[in-house]
Amino acid sequence: MFVSTTRFRVRYAETDAMGIVHHSSYIVWFEEGRSHHMRTLGFPYSRVEAMGYYFTVVEVHARYLVPARYDEEIQVETWVSDLRSRGLTFQYRVRRVADGALLVEGYSRHICITHDGRPARIPETLRTLLNQ
Repeated sequence: MFVSTTRFRVRYAETDAMGIVHHSSYIVWFEEGRSHHMRTLGFPYSRVEAMGYYFTVVEVHARYLVPARYDEEIQVETWVSDLRSRGLTFQYRVRRVADGALLVEGYSRHICITHDGRPARIPETLRTLLNQ
């Protein structure tokens, strides 16, 4: 199973008045992890779109364990945990770099659709790549 890792610092705009990351920011970080994962595989999501497809989100789950705070360096670990003919699931772990603490874990489920909104099979070249 291929796991990609991307790192960045918590931005002020992602926090509340106490300097703690707002729960919705983690979903954006999942998306960053997913985009990084696709780029790392050599198949950026923009290429999926250029082929005439979208991976539309049908479900997102996040389990919050420890809060992240402003200016901490965090990393998002991402991998594909389930791959089917028309859908896939990305798993995520968000960790604080300084001590490796697991902050949040979660997943997002996606269905492949065409640009006109019809369900479609994931192209075989992409399925093979994602199945590594």
